Amino acid sequence: MRLRAAPLTLTLGAATVAAAVAGGALLLGDGGGPGPSGGAGDRPPATAKVVRTDLVQSKTVDGRLDFAQRRAVRSAVEGTVTVAAEEGRTLSLGQALYELNDKPVTLLYGPVPMFREMKEGDRGSDVLQLERNLRDLGYGAGLAVDIWYGEDTADAVKRWQKSLNRETTGRVGRGDVVFQPGRVKVASADAALADQVAPGGQVLTIASTQPVVRAELEQTDGPLTSKGTRVEVALPSGRTATGKVIGTVRPEADGGGEGEGAGAGAQDGITVEIVLNGGARAASGEDARGTASVSFVSEAREGVLAVPVEAVVALRGEDGGYGLEIVRGAGSTMVRVETGMTADGKIEVSGPDVREGLRVGVARS
Repeated sequence: MRLRAAPLTLTLGAATVAAAVAGGALLLGDGGGPGPSGGAGDRPPATAKVVRTDLVQSKTVDGRLDFAQRRAVRSAVEGTVTVAAEEGRTLSLGQALYELNDKPVTLLYGPVPMFREMKEGDRGSDVLQLERNLRDLGYGAGLAVDIWYGEDTADAVKRWQKSLNRETTGRVGRGDVVFQPGRVKVASADAALADQVAPGGQVLTIASTQPVVRAELEQTDGPLTSKGTRVEVALPSGRTATGKVIGTVRPEADGGGEGEGAGAGAQDGITVEIVLNGGARAASGEDARGTASVSFVSEAREGVLAVPVEAVVALRGEDGGYGLEIVRGAGSTMVRVETGMTADGKIEVSGPDVREGLRVGVARS
């Protein structure tokens, strides 16, 4: 598989090499630039081979298993919890998330939130959404699926209400249903049996059924939060998996809400959400309370020529630049090179005089 660079680029350019020179890590060429460096008495204190390898820049932080798109479900009306949400349960179309005042609050599918009571004479995208759900639940006989809440819609609602042992009003109140994009997993039950809930009070926290890993980065790691950034994850069991960043989330201290880019303003860091390649299978059997180790790949270069960083020589003279001291037999020759990215103490080098297997001088450590 070809490695690709993510948006963050961490290369060893002129400024970085110059800093290394100031620290005494690099050799200095003479003022004449590349060319013969001397005889046996001038051999470098140590040598290393030019190798062809893969270079990978990464940052590793702790993470934990979770489910994607955590969000709060709040009651639209005042009431008493008569059946609490069941933590860990996966719910689908037509099932009750919880019960309030002995009436089920039903999960329906759709992007439009429940923002009003729906009744005969209404029209809008929320009506169309409701009618699609009634059809999918098996109450579509004689129902025209459109934006109009007509007599046919009211009749379908009454048949549905009767199946739920609810009063057959033909209207759908704000506290009767919760619209979500699809199936949900109950992440936590925030209101217990017999709790009094005020309008806007949080009853439960839900998430999608897609397993993810969450990890926190520092504010300076912003580019690593970009969608698609590659990661490698060591799961709590010791198994490894690959994945990619799908977005950022708000800290749970802010109420559990989230959304792409929402965590960028957090004081303590940026929490990212990572989807694993392989989906639910990748996280199957893992301890959700365990810690995962997450490595973010900021840049990767495949099959490049590389040498130890200490082998790069800062060339003096008006041309400047960088070089390698190529060692052959009892003598050596200085050649000019271009430098690239660094990783694990190695630096990418290129040039017409550089090839795999050459032995180069290395500064004394």
